[in-house]
Amino acid sequence: MAHPLQQPASPKRLCVLKFGSSVLGAESDYPAAALEVYRHVREGEKVVAVVSALAGETDALLDQATRVGGEPPAGLVARLARVGELHSAALMALALSRLGVRACTMDPQEMGLVAEGEPLDSDLTELDFMAVSSALETHEVVVVPGFTAGHATHGVVTLGRGGTDLSAVFFAARLDAHRVRLIKDVDGVYAEDPAKNPLAERYSELGYDLAARVSVGLVQEKAIHAAQAEDVLIEVAALGAAEATTIANVAARKALPAKGPKLRVALLGCGAVGAGVLALLEGRPDLFEVNPVLVRKGGVRAGNAGFTHDLDEALGEEPDLVVELLGGAEYPAAVMCSALRGGAHVVTANKAAVAKHYDTLHACAEAGGVSLAYSAAVGGGTPVLETLQRLKGEVLEVQGVMNGTANYLLSRLGEGWAFDDAVKKAQELGFAEADPAADVDGHDAADKLSILAREAFGVAVPPALIPKQSLRDVTPEDAQAALARGHVLKQIGRCRLVPGGGIEAEVRVESLPAEHPLAGARNEENRFLVCTADGAVHEVYGKGAGRWPTAASVFADVMDVQRALLLRGALPRQREERAEPVLLRA
Repeated sequence: MAHPLQQPASPKRLCVLKFGSSVLGAESDYPAAALEVYRHVREGEKVVAVVSALAGETDALLDQATRVGGEPPAGLVARLARVGELHSAALMALALSRLGVRACTMDPQEMGLVAEGEPLDSDLTELDFMAVSSALETHEVVVVPGFTAGHATHGVVTLGRGGTDLSAVFFAARLDAHRVRLIKDVDGVYAEDPAKNPLAERYSELGYDLAARVSVGLVQEKAIHAAQAEDVLIEVAALGAAEATTIANVAARKALPAKGPKLRVALLGCGAVGAGVLALLEGRPDLFEVNPVLVRKGGVRAGNAGFTHDLDEALGEEPDLVVELLGGAEYPAAVMCSALRGGAHVVTANKAAVAKHYDTLHACAEAGGVSLAYSAAVGGGTPVLETLQRLKGEVLEVQGVMNGTANYLLSRLGEGWAFDDAVKKAQELGFAEADPAADVDGHDAADKLSILAREAFGVAVPPALIPKQSLRDVTPEDAQAALARGHVLKQIGRCRLVPGGGIEAEVRVESLPAEHPLAGARNEENRFLVCTADGAVHEVYGKGAGRWPTAASVFADVMDVQRALLLRGALPRQREERAEPVLLRA
């Protein structure tokens, strides 16, 4: 290792998120809930996600208990009623797994979660702190069922109507979370019903006592009193919301909520990732209006949007936001620069264009007074760029496994496959392009490393100048010899500060011991280590490719733009005419 691993980074902040049946109405709602969790993960938080049963499922189970048992004992009813929450927790963890988020579930007995009281209306008393903390060390998210717990006498109990709110507050108190956020079907607590009065004011802050009176039917009263007793800060918010109602030991304040028109979105490209982004955009018709989607002739079509082969038609009159997913470097960069200079925000996953034209793209964004976001350009759904942003000025080195195709090929070489056979199989499985040179010869990793160096150190390291070792130099015998001594071969990209203020960057195949944090990356998984001046090593994990992990990262950037504009109270400035295409130089 060029830079020895030292102490792990300090524990991340913990947030408890609660998802009730008002937002989990059907199986199709779990992807949106998972995106909300991912939003917090990429902001650097660990998450305990507390879930209710799907809407109507608890009532159906209670009805079933009566039909089968007549007047059944409450203890038996509790055992049946909890099934909905256990089911829901497993579905939430599966939805997170699809996004590449490291998530696990824990049942009450695994967490030592105990309550006391009546079988159908108990109060929580105990939690095994170490059991949950241990799970959070190896996962970004622990998903737990709300509403239910163990009991010394009854074995199993439930916590009363709205009991998942109480579960969330209890977890926040016992795990020392900095907040608990209750995700509802409204974006806070209103002074009157906003469905009846569009001008109803929303509380931005509420004291506990007043909250217990004005949030009846929205937040469980027992949960508010428990939060008051433990001084737990509660936020009441909607999925993706920019604002929330804070319940704490504060004076009440209320105001009209921020509102804005839909953003007009131009989506350029509808391949695997683009189709995923389109589905997510169409899932929020309250926020986005999608122009005809730009596709290549014969390209993928998905969703309900219109499609076009004409760039001007895809851009429309004046898009507020351009999502570029075309691939390549020169043409996409020119399109993005034109959009930025014209006053449209831009989100892209295009590592080649960003790496090669980093300065020009940022200059165009500054000239247009808009934002340029490219979280998915490095690591797909792996939030490494967000991590670097939080650690800006502290980073000494970044190293990582950042190419899934290389993972696959090196694994096959370790099994004795010939290189050409491994490449052919990777192409059949969709892990490698028809021309695999970008992955095999390290160009893909070099593009990503160039962006990482910019974000970590603010220094230009052109991809063409980064030394690269080709996988063609590796033989099956090399890979098998590494395995025989308890190592694995990985393509590692590394950039680091050197004495005197310079930067070194390289892409090499390295032999890593099996217990090394980067050694376990498989297929599309990416892993990064960010070493800081205090000797800490920050580990960042995720899926670096695939429709849903990458689409989630792109859409998270889109939602960041939407929230920022909403809070700012304005859309991008009006554009009288689209700027001329920008000529780029390498």
